[in-house]
Formats: sequence, structure tokens, C-alpha cells
Amino acid sequence: MLSSMEIDPNLAAEALGAALEKYPQFAAFGPRLAARALFQGTAFMLEYERQPPRELAGAWDFQNAAVKGYKRLAGLPV
Repeated sequence: MLSSMEIDPNLAAEALGAALEKYPQFAAFGPRLAARALFQGTAFMLEYERQPPRELAGAWDFQNAAVKGYKRLAGLPV
């Protein structure tokens, strides 16, 4: 069964802000935290208003910082 989880906008903004301090090159692309329902559980990921170029370094680390930061703030298992 698919389950959905709502993202707390205040915690998401705090987590993204902290991740953008380390990876400011992604701010111009309008990142936002998204939750996708899986068969069991939820996957967190970043979506962008405008996709960053593939050659821009640090995309994976930026996403991990934002998602793990949100999970810590929300009290979810990291």
C-alpha cells in the first residue's frame, strides 16, 4: 500500500538553508524538498525549479545534506 508523508515547510526550509550554506551554488536553481510515496515508506528527494547542469559538482552531496538534515529535524530515522 502506498503511504504519503507531508513535509513540514518550516523544517524543510531550515534543512535546505543549512545545506545551501555548504552548497550555495544550488540556490539559483530553486531547490525544494519533496516526498514520494513508495510501496512501503517514503523517499525524500530534491526537486528544482530549473535543473542544475550535470557538470555542476556536489549535487549528490547537496541532496544528502538537505534530506538527512530534514530527517534529523523531523525526528525520522536517518
